[in-house]
Amino acid sequence: CFFVLGTVSCTLFLAVNGLYSASDDVIELTPTNFNKEVIQSENLWLVEFYAPWCGHCQRLTPEWKKAATALKGVVKVGAVDADKHQSLGGQYGVRGFPTIKIFGANKNKAEDYQGGRTSDAIVDAALSALRSLVKDRLSGRSGGYTSGKQSRESGGGDKKDVIELTDDSFDKNVINSDDVWMVEFYAPWCGHCKNLEPEWAAAATEVKEQTKGKVKLAAVDATVNQMLASRYGIRGFPTIKIFQKGEDPVDYDGGRTRSDIIARALDLFSDNAPPPELLEIISEDVLKSTCDAHQLCIISVLPHILDTGASGRNSYLDVMLKMAEKYKKKMWGWLWTEAGAQSDLESSLGIGGFGYPAMAAVNARKMKFALLKGSFSEQGINEFLRELSVGRGSTAPVGGGAFPKIHSVEPWDGKDGELPVEDDIDLSDVDLDDWDKDEL
Repeated sequence: CFFVLGTVSCTLFLAVNGLYSASDDVIELTPTNFNKEVIQSENLWLVEFYAPWCGHCQRLTPEWKKAATALKGVVKVGAVDADKHQSLGGQYGVRGFPTIKIFGANKNKAEDYQGGRTSDAIVDAALSALRSLVKDRLSGRSGGYTSGKQSRESGGGDKKDVIELTDDSFDKNVINSDDVWMVEFYAPWCGHCKNLEPEWAAAATEVKEQTKGKVKLAAVDATVNQMLASRYGIRGFPTIKIFQKGEDPVDYDGGRTRSDIIARALDLFSDNAPPPELLEIISEDVLKSTCDAHQLCIISVLPHILDTGASGRNSYLDVMLKMAEKYKKKMWGWLWTEAGAQSDLESSLGIGGFGYPAMAAVNARKMKFALLKGSFSEQGINEFLRELSVGRGSTAPVGGGAFPKIHSVEPWDGKDGELPVEDDIDLSDVDLDDWDKDEL
């Protein structure tokens, strides 16, 4: 099987989009319903973040279902396909599968579950967390999430990452900024604005962290800053507009939950993010760190420098860079090496010794790879990667089931190659006539 971004292409494996169905007591959670079901809930929640291709997740599934049935009516048990809904997994710092989190009294501070993976252990942990929640309520330490009103009543602390803008500060902060701005125009008396406020504030913190401040969430009191409201034709509240350098502002017309806002912000971030780096495989660390950190790593083996010269090699690298830009939203890793420099790696990927340039897409988690069959061109590579992104294409296991030893080599210096200098041979003492006779 070969698994690509939540899609499955298999013949002998479990071909499913998710591990749970409507007939289970496990509640399927998505960016659309997560806020309403979990964050705004008074209930204690156990939530599993999983990927359908993950073996550990598949083994946990029957235990998770048993626990959900046992806890029905007592504790809510949910599951998120975090491979399909990567923004939701990223929102809660999910880095591996399965990740289980407990959403207790304070839904904005989920706790990691570190216990056993049996139904008994899961139920015990749920009841322990429930006991703590009830005791906190009994002692008056609520700390829970209610309707969102507490954000406004507790002052501006929860809004620390929402940037307040005014008629005076707007242009110098937003116009011509290299960052992307999502700006809410609100009125203090507006009920919908009050409902949006805690969602906007929570999203601002998550977006700031995940985009390293490259996407900013801001707010404008349109009843006070009427010049801005007039300039941008604000007629209703709240109105959210997106500002990007060199472009006219556009209306945000997505959902109003934290998950919806974060998902759009991350899309804007990836749209504006630089393409991933194209790295030469000069050491084992370069290969492992790139392939371990990305769901797919695209590895090209380019002809020897003596066969192409610098200009030929750069033309191949330019094609790869264009494809890295085109597919940057996939967040794949991009690598290249020279023919013969990593011959063991070539052999493990079925390339080995001929047919350069060549390209393989490797899923390091499953140690599966697919080979480019078409031309090493923008059109050929685009077709290859497009097929992979929808789960199609012929695949094979990496030879040996793991990456082979990678040799440390000097990085390419950007120059044409030079033939090795051969030692001068003194032929003055060789009698060529006698040599010819002997041979004959």
